Amino acid sequence: MKTSNKSGSTRTACLSFFLACSATAALAQSGSSEAIQIASTENRSAGILYKVPGMSDSLAGDAQSDAANHTTPSGNFFQRLGGYYKADWTGKLPSSSSPRRMLDAPLDSPPFPSSDWGYGGSPAIGVPDGNVYPLMTALGKQNSRTKIYGWIAASVNGSTSSKSNYPLSYDVYPNSVVLNQAVIYLERLPNTVQKEHFDWGYHLTAFFGNDYRFTTAKDYFSQQLLQKNRRYGFDPVLEYLDLYFPVKEGLNIRIGRFLSVPGIEAQLAPNNYNMSHSLLYTIDPFTDTGAIATLKLTKQWMVQLGISAGHDVAPWSDDAKPSAIACLNYSTKTNHDNFYACANGINDGKYAYNNLQHYDATWYHKFNAKWHMATEAWYMYQREVPNVAGNVENPVPTEIGANGAYCAPGQLTCTAPEYAVVNYVNREFNPHLFVGFRSDLLNDKKGQRTGIPGKYTENTLYATKYFGSTILVRPEIRFDHSWDRPGYNNGTARNQFFFGVDMIYKF
Repeated sequence: MKTSNKSGSTRTACLSFFLACSATAALAQSGSSEAIQIASTENRSAGILYKVPGMSDSLAGDAQSDAANHTTPSGNFFQRLGGYYKADWTGKLPSSSSPRRMLDAPLDSPPFPSSDWGYGGSPAIGVPDGNVYPLMTALGKQNSRTKIYGWIAASVNGSTSSKSNYPLSYDVYPNSVVLNQAVIYLERLPNTVQKEHFDWGYHLTAFFGNDYRFTTAKDYFSQQLLQKNRRYGFDPVLEYLDLYFPVKEGLNIRIGRFLSVPGIEAQLAPNNYNMSHSLLYTIDPFTDTGAIATLKLTKQWMVQLGISAGHDVAPWSDDAKPSAIACLNYSTKTNHDNFYACANGINDGKYAYNNLQHYDATWYHKFNAKWHMATEAWYMYQREVPNVAGNVENPVPTEIGANGAYCAPGQLTCTAPEYAVVNYVNREFNPHLFVGFRSDLLNDKKGQRTGIPGKYTENTLYATKYFGSTILVRPEIRFDHSWDRPGYNNGTARNQFFFGVDMIYKF
């Protein structure tokens, strides 16, 4: 559940980062490098850093090595790493376009987090990936299909609140400097551009920082937050296997822990338009563990069917229960409009840790080469939520980390619904800068998600500035208001002014 008292074990984090670093060493010592794969990247992954030069349209079929056209930088590890960043920051990195089998990409990335409209639970099928990362270049393995990369994200904020910024997220601590995320990815992407043969991929994540308070799933090291309420912690956010089959325009089956499928925003910092999250995103599901099949029927139509253990719980948790996922995705021929609707985590709906019945729809629209917008709305509920309004005798106890509801007098339990809508409008100025505006409404009718029932709104003006493709700075100014009663600063204020800026360094 996305609440403000989520937290992590440094010992566990260090172990995971040690394992990731061991994988780096193994890559460095490998005697052979696999051919670079022209495949699709997880639509919410870290974003394009550097496309391999010299890639021709003849590579649209099977993944082939571009090593013949790519000159490996000279020098030792540190010289190659420094050379990469110098070339990146001075605009001297070579670039190329890669062939794609799907509709034309609607956006430029950078400056936007992704060039394609997002969907979860799968790589972006039929979309090429020619990414080369600084660390892989320094290792001399820029042509390897197994890649290790990541980022560090830190922020500073000022707020009119003194106790808590919540339900603003993720920077819930007011007037402070925060290490939001230190992340390492280890992955192999399936080749989804070709339609001739089976392929596979995998993804492992080591995630440490303040933001684990909002990514934690019950019984995935959740004692850091639910029992000890640590400010910083570790979470293996994404751990999955991808199986790709050449069916129709492409079928991918993902097995493991993956991002909850619908939504504009994501946990991982580089994949969002700005540093803070909308009210809508703050309280909806984060990750699911299970299996989901994504089938591209045509270049315009896609369907998804899956089953999970429920939202934000491990399959071995006492709150796990079989939950259905079903989604439909459609793009117009121009790809200027995209519609994505999901019924997500559907089961009996009874109160449990984050057992949300989640119905979500997104609409992306491109006005022209510079302007686009993204809109999302959802309706969620849980049944038989314990009454915490203090108007009943012998109340039903709540679960740790799962709020109760403010039910009508005399009710032991009640159904707790909420709905939300968010809209982004973005304007690109150049490949290194865009500016946007977000408006957001949440109606937490029984207070089961925020702890204080009522309507909330936020309006945010933000910008993203890239330095090369490996450093981005994202300032924003935001105003929040709770309409029915004080909902900010631990329930003492109706209004909250917030200014923040974060910096993301990719490696």
